[in-house]
Amino acid sequence: MIDKTTRALNCYLVNINLILNIMAKYSEKAGEKVEKTMHEMNEGTLKSGSGQKVTSKKQAVAIGLSEARKEGAKLPKKKS
Repeated sequence: MIDKTTRALNCYLVNINLILNIMAKYSEKAGEKVEKTMHEMNEGTLKSGSGQKVTSKKQAVAIGLSEARKEGAKLPKKKS
C-alpha cells in the first residue's frame, strides 16, 4: 500500500516531468505560464472560461499555453 507522502511525491514528479516536456518544446515564457497554471490547478484556484474549477492536467496546460499566446510568447500554431 502506498502512503500519502509517496503518492504526493509521485504526483509532484509527474508534474515536473510534464512541465519540463512543455518547456523543451516551447519558449521559456510559455513554460513559466504553464508552470503557474499547474500550480493554480493544484491549489484549486484555477478556473475555466465558464467559471468551473479545473481538475484536468491537460486542461491546465491548454489554459497556460493559451495565456502565453495572448502575451505574445512564441508557440507553434494552435491545432484546430
